[in-house]
Amino acid sequence: MTINGWIQVALFCAIVLALVRPLGGYMTRVFRGERTLLSPVLLPVETGLYRLAGIDARGEQSWLSYGLAMLTFHALGFAMLYGLLRLQDVLPLNPAGQGAVAPDLAFNTAASFVTNTNWQNYGGESTLSYLSQMLGLTHQNFLSAATGIALAVALVRGFARASARTVGSFWVDLTRCTLYVLLPICVVYTLFLVSQGIPQTLGASIEATTLEGATQSIAIGPVASQVAIKMLGTNGGGFFNANAAHPFENPTALSNFIQIVSIFVLGAAMTNVFGRMVGDERQGWAILGAMGVLFLAGVLVTYASEAAGSSVLNGLGLAGGNMEGKELRFGIVASALFAVVTTAASCGAVNAMHDSFTALGGLIPMINMQLGEIIVGGVGAGLYGMLVFVIVAIFVAGLMVGRTPEYLGKKIEAREVKMAMLAILCLPLMMLGFTGLATVVAAGLAGPANAGPHGFSEILYAFTSAAANNGSAFGGLSGNTPFYNTTLAIGMLVGRFFVIIPALAIAGALAAKKTVPASAGTLPTHGGLFIGMLVGVILIVGGLTFFPSLALGPIVEHLAGTAGLSFATGG
Repeated sequence: MTINGWIQVALFCAIVLALVRPLGGYMTRVFRGERTLLSPVLLPVETGLYRLAGIDARGEQSWLSYGLAMLTFHALGFAMLYGLLRLQDVLPLNPAGQGAVAPDLAFNTAASFVTNTNWQNYGGESTLSYLSQMLGLTHQNFLSAATGIALAVALVRGFARASARTVGSFWVDLTRCTLYVLLPICVVYTLFLVSQGIPQTLGASIEATTLEGATQSIAIGPVASQVAIKMLGTNGGGFFNANAAHPFENPTALSNFIQIVSIFVLGAAMTNVFGRMVGDERQGWAILGAMGVLFLAGVLVTYASEAAGSSVLNGLGLAGGNMEGKELRFGIVASALFAVVTTAASCGAVNAMHDSFTALGGLIPMINMQLGEIIVGGVGAGLYGMLVFVIVAIFVAGLMVGRTPEYLGKKIEAREVKMAMLAILCLPLMMLGFTGLATVVAAGLAGPANAGPHGFSEILYAFTSAAANNGSAFGGLSGNTPFYNTTLAIGMLVGRFFVIIPALAIAGALAAKKTVPASAGTLPTHGGLFIGMLVGVILIVGGLTFFPSLALGPIVEHLAGTAGLSFATGG
């Protein structure tokens, strides 16, 4: 580790923190329907969209109607994307003549992008047409990100309202988020990325002659616009197979740094939206503080592990840290920081191959995902995931002092705790259940490139990434098979919607409750004591549900590396 490296980490944290309040204030005004700087231009467009769709912008929905609208919307989006992928060979904007996507791969890809996971069992430049990339994937990148933010706002309204039967309108929240937040930022962001050298064109691939005289086809396309929303919306799906390690997706150190910032910025700002909407910004800062503690611990371990390398590498004279699977233009610190940010934020984009990280360096991304993507998390999804843990922490605090737990003036009762635990436990069911299945059936065992603990880690990482709606991969698993395409898709769908529905049920239950005044026995939830308790509950719940299985692969690899043993690749 170097001083320069820690300066980069500190600069990243400072910029994100500096953007939290201004962006949080702007988003709060958007979701309250208040006038913003962009209203003169966008309000007529917003009004026209409501009129075209027959939506009453003043009408609101109960949590059940809100959830049904969301599920219906995404079911139709899934069908549209699946059909587009299956028919892309006969549709326009296909200069490379890409064929139709296979049924199981199309099913996996549709589930992946509808759930904001963006797991990719294919190489984008060698599989998809421009139409599929733009109308299919980029389109869903916007809508799935907007859905996560809308659902978080609905849950926040549950805490903020009293004796209410509604939590907002899904259609209005979705429209406002896309129109006022995601699109304007992405327009500017795309232009910046083009200035850094990222292509944005509908032209065919470029034919180049190499130094040896051979002909090489260089894939290009509408890349910058997809990269902008993949990062800002914590989607992560790359235009190219190498994702953010590809020079046409992430060409410079500056583009890399801005991409890392953009992954975190909306998720961090959502904590400020929460504080503003419940009338106490300190509550938002406390939640961001808990996220920050977990994030910085992850950066410390990952950066230290990658900078130290391993005894095997050092024994070969390869001192200076582990550079296997990393881009020279980024180096160790930018690669380690990117890995922690992308898995803490449910993004899944990668600028280095996690399969080639050291054992402990690869452990942290898995922990980030298995905690439920709550360390900032996906845009919106991280906040409602963290609030689920807040409910559990408040419940534990109530048990400790023998009184009904309260949070922001709302009594936390059996219904809310049951819904919170349902949302938490569906993730280990998918992650560990499918991992267990894949390790005992031939179709599952055919996937990993390595035997032993590292092969187990590749399988576990894949199902962890899918159910957590992250989308990153270790890189050593051959997942484009009917078994993995189907099981990973199921994990994505359950990991997304079996968390969303309980969260909405909590929102409806809390909105209907009356607000009770704070008393001498009320636990303050804006200070260091609560932050520490929340972090402890998160780690305890994570430890009980995941860590015994999680530790098996990476920890065994770490011990073996310390003893001077090695595996086929990675670790």
